[in-house]
Amino acid sequence: MPTAIITGITGQDGSYLAELLLKKGYRVIGVARRSSTVNYERIQHLLDDITVVQGDLQDQGSLLSLLEEYEPTEVYNLAAQSFVPTSWNQPALTGDVTALGVTRMLEAIRFVNPKIRFYQASSSEMFGKVLEVPQKESTPFYPRSPYGVAKVYGHWITVNYRESFDIFATSGILFNHESPRRGLEFVTRKITDGVAKIKLGKTKELRLGNLESQRDWGFAGDYVHAMWLMLQQDHPDNYVIGMGETHSVREFCEIAFGHVGLDYKDFVVVDERFYRPAEVDLLISDPSKARAQLQWEPEVSFKELVTMMVDGDMARHQKM
Repeated sequence: MPTAIITGITGQDGSYLAELLLKKGYRVIGVARRSSTVNYERIQHLLDDITVVQGDLQDQGSLLSLLEEYEPTEVYNLAAQSFVPTSWNQPALTGDVTALGVTRMLEAIRFVNPKIRFYQASSSEMFGKVLEVPQKESTPFYPRSPYGVAKVYGHWITVNYRESFDIFATSGILFNHESPRRGLEFVTRKITDGVAKIKLGKTKELRLGNLESQRDWGFAGDYVHAMWLMLQQDHPDNYVIGMGETHSVREFCEIAFGHVGLDYKDFVVVDERFYRPAEVDLLISDPSKARAQLQWEPEVSFKELVTMMVDGDMARHQKM
């Protein structure tokens, strides 16, 4: 039975990846930082089937112990300080976890067992102020936030350990991927949660930042399948994962509000407090390499994603 370690098991991607790996017969070890309040909401339904252990990307010793004790065949590094606005307020912490945390895990693999296959969760935020449209594996990076800068480091240290130490280290450059399990602080979930509350009479307006920002949004459940496929290849590489299409925040609002019979213009208020210090205006992927080499295809469309998220928040609020 193969064993996989997932850092960031309690997050959106970690929960979907754990479900996938369990279906494929893996023993799943999830890593979570110790906290005085335990948040296992996304993996509650999996707790009987997975092992959750304490560990921290800021603590080299805990990572070494983890690999020695559980002897994984694959490590998926999904843990990060992943909220872009927070990276402006906590840039040093973001760098220590999101950048140097990758190095610590790679060092642990190098010392304990260089045959472990490693997946690094890279991000389309690395492209930032885009230098070409669409963005592919060879597109130069121009990050526009401390988070994006940290992810660029994580990406290149992954490539460096691959080439220097012959480690099977893969970097998945994932464009925005959402789901009903997305954190409420992210704009997509903020919108669908707001739609549900407005429809149910719990609030009267939704305050957002730049409605013209464009992103390439897909379903997280589809994207974790691409992560797994990357580690099943004969050779490690970098892959862009996305839908290959772009939509604005405004368009997301139109579909989300329209799904419950409302017009977003009656409820959305643009608030400059939610603008970023340096904006990323247009992200759109070219996933042709992943589709050709991994045989990966997304199953959920953009519109299906938006309505799935609205339905999820409607159901949740109706229970409250």
